[in-house]
Amino acid sequence: MKESLFEVLMYLFENYMDDDSPLYSDPEKLKAQLNDAGFRSTQINKAFNWLEDLAQGQDECAEPITNHINSVRLYSSSELKKLNAECRGFLLNLEQMKVVDPAVRELIIDRVMALEADEMDLDQLKWVVLMVMFNQPGFEAAYTWVESLVLDEMPANIH
Repeated sequence: MKESLFEVLMYLFENYMDDDSPLYSDPEKLKAQLNDAGFRSTQINKAFNWLEDLAQGQDECAEPITNHINSVRLYSSSELKKLNAECRGFLLNLEQMKVVDPAVRELIIDRVMALEADEMDLDQLKWVVLMVMFNQPGFEAAYTWVESLVLDEMPANIH
């Protein structure tokens, strides 16, 4: 039995996000398919909630966050615990390279914090970045760049 919320999200992303049919065209059928794939109902429901919150957060990203040149993102103690220095450095690099803006960075951090894992490793963070950027308007080129970064460095099947 597959038990992790992250595993459900990864399965959805790998198997349904590139599909032309909308993800939520038949949520009950999709939930049944996930159940048949070995995921528990509680984790499936959490994954759907995570994706709904992501969609809501993407709407909020339409409001730009002003970022002053000398500003620094300070992490809370819970964020520091979940995101190690390597992960925080990766997010900073994405922002400095203008792959993400401050609003998208905050959405990424929000979605990481919504995951049940105590810690994120860099590979997991890259997948969260990819999931967040997937439908982010205006970030198509950045998504493609992150996608090649993630897929070039990851094994073919991670779950």
